[in-house]
Amino acid sequence: MTAAVAVDLGKTGCRAVLWRGPDGPSSLVREVQGAPGLASADGVEAARVAVRAAVLPLITEHAPGRLSAVCVGAAGAAAAPEAARALAELLLEDLPTDEAAVTSDAITAHAGALGARPGVVLAIGTGSVAIGIGEDGSYARVDGWGPWLGDEGSGAWIGTAGLRAALRAHDGRGPDTVLLAAAARRFGSLDALPAALAAGGNPARVAASFAPEVARAAESGDAVAGVVVRDAAAALGETVLAAAGRITGDDLPVAVTGGLTGLGEPLMAPLRTAVDGSARTLRLQPPLGDPLDGARLLALASSAPQEPHVVRVRRTTPRPPVTTTPVSPPAVA
Repeated sequence: MTAAVAVDLGKTGCRAVLWRGPDGPSSLVREVQGAPGLASADGVEAARVAVRAAVLPLITEHAPGRLSAVCVGAAGAAAAPEAARALAELLLEDLPTDEAAVTSDAITAHAGALGARPGVVLAIGTGSVAIGIGEDGSYARVDGWGPWLGDEGSGAWIGTAGLRAALRAHDGRGPDTVLLAAAARRFGSLDALPAALAAGGNPARVAASFAPEVARAAESGDAVAGVVVRDAAAALGETVLAAAGRITGDDLPVAVTGGLTGLGEPLMAPLRTAVDGSARTLRLQPPLGDPLDGARLLALASSAPQEPHVVRVRRTTPRPPVTTTPVSPPAVA
């Protein structure tokens, strides 16, 4: 029975899914701790450890034979293609497969959301990035520059803007807002807010945890929160339009994926308005699937429009059989 493995390797978690046969996804899923990103120091080795921890128990228990392919969508792969190749080569050594593919998690998000079709996918979570692939293979990556240089409209961006508004109200520098009380409930004393953001070593993720509070405040009619969310939607709309403007094609589909879509209509309604206002014909549609679905597509097919952005390594010599060192027989008197 043919089996393939798809992996979604993020900075927070690493999910692996094992598919057996041609009938689509199975329930064989395993999640472990993620890795800091391929572009970081020791990023390749950290990614290798995470993928092994997620994949090896799955195949040991459910698919002890060979895999047809493995595909990993990894954070940081777009910025470090040499690291992506190094990871693919290591996985070829570690896993019982003759082919290993590694690409950016934004590329697997694109493949999952649109399948083997051109178009634009906006991935919004703690960060934000848009990937556009045109009918002629043209490619655009817009934003995704991280919380200090970009990721405009993202969860970290919304959460940070909401906390700044709360502190301005606290200081008397800005208008009253329910975000002040929400920040105090969420983080305690505002005097300790900088330390609370730094706790755990990932201030962007901590700030993003406040984004749902901002969206709820906006939905309840708080004027300050409403401005923050509308500004976020406008920034995300600009990201989509910029990606669409750099690729070819008419009547392009646009899909939005990621956890920030859970904020609902306070964010999504103005984002739809921004996309609908494009001079080009863009069709906003629900995503077909998630990044794991995209990793599966790219594991099993090398003809998808995302293929030029996939590092694919194939074994050129037969894999040596796994052997164990025999135990010496006991001495005979």
